[in-house]
Amino acid sequence: MRNGNIQQAESQLAWIKSSYSSEEGGECVEVAAHSATVHVRDSKDSSLAGLSVEMDAWVAFVSFAAEQTR
Repeated sequence: MRNGNIQQAESQLAWIKSSYSSEEGGECVEVAAHSATVHVRDSKDSSLAGLSVEMDAWVAFVSFAAEQTR
């Protein structure tokens, strides 16, 4: 897929901002799930390249992160 097509596809996703993000800056991310892929991007500058991972990898990451905060 060409870069322009990727940007167009990403613009059609329903992005959700992390509950840890604030208007004061810091570590701000947005995620969007589509089919079997989860997309992650910087919420402060959505024009930067994002990260796309398979759903299974995202679930494993979130599970691991949740375990680390207990």
